[in-house]
Amino acid sequence: MEIGIDSFASAMYGSTSLGSADAMEQLLERIVQADQSGLDVFGIGEHHKKEFLDSAPAVILAAAAARTKNIRLTSAVTVLSTSDPVRIYQSFATLDLISKGRAEVVVGRGSAIESYPLFGFDLDDYDNLFREKLELFLKIRNEEFVTWSGKFRPSLQNQPVYPRALQEKLPVWLGVGGTPESFARAGRLGLPLMVAVIGGETERFAPLVDLYRQAGREAGFAAGDLKVGLHSPGYVASTTEKAIANYFPGYQELWTKLGKERGWPPVTRNRFDAQSGPEGAIVIGGPEEVAEKLSRHSRALGGIDRFTFQMDNAGLSHDQLMSSIEIIGSKVIPMLKKID
Repeated sequence: MEIGIDSFASAMYGSTSLGSADAMEQLLERIVQADQSGLDVFGIGEHHKKEFLDSAPAVILAAAAARTKNIRLTSAVTVLSTSDPVRIYQSFATLDLISKGRAEVVVGRGSAIESYPLFGFDLDDYDNLFREKLELFLKIRNEEFVTWSGKFRPSLQNQPVYPRALQEKLPVWLGVGGTPESFARAGRLGLPLMVAVIGGETERFAPLVDLYRQAGREAGFAAGDLKVGLHSPGYVASTTEKAIANYFPGYQELWTKLGKERGWPPVTRNRFDAQSGPEGAIVIGGPEEVAEKLSRHSRALGGIDRFTFQMDNAGLSHDQLMSSIEIIGSKVIPMLKKID
């Protein structure tokens, strides 16, 4: 199982007085820490809000590429529905060249919708936009000269798209929430699946992951092509008690605020304890507990190829995040290898 970190490049964590330039520098330091600690992947999300600095993830990842050597660098996720597939491919192909073949893309429709009015798209076209743009993006990924026509973008007639990625096939994962059609679509296309589980019990996604694998098999793809990744909130400290004490106050504040926007109930300690329990989505604790929980989640979903922690969403300080990344590399990953 590959282990990594996903970040939304929060400008607000730990201290509301932290300037954007300092927040960005500290984010890059955490990516370097992840690389040096032996983590496999670091992802940057895409938002267009004041509290996040990730509106241009490929730029952040390119800066990280110049400072790192081994870690794979990916979006988490690119909102393809409101982007131009040509420019997205060019950006990540360029990142692939800078990083010497370490770039990946996770594409999705986006659970946050602020990019739709910002770039002039209609939410009524939510799924149609993604379906069409994904088709074009994969065609560009697979073919140097592209002939294509659709509804939401001007046609291309034998048009070359440059630069080409260093990797023969730029890795493209499909980011999904809980829609069965999204899981089935990823399977039919033979794309690796990145499942975002931010609440409830992770094992409830098992039937959807089974649907993905079944659709992939029926489309003729080998089991090795049908990778499954899991993205969830989480945090690791030296002990479980310390992890919860550090994490819960900021998590409660942020997710209660998000709840007001999205119609969720306020976060209580009882709800948090249920979420952070053995079957809950939040992966938090000391190294042993986290390794055991990741192994349990993997078994529940029939095998996980990648897990990414979302950590900078709970008011944690830069030092706490740096320490957590080091613990994941030095303790959690070796424990997982022994369990596997």
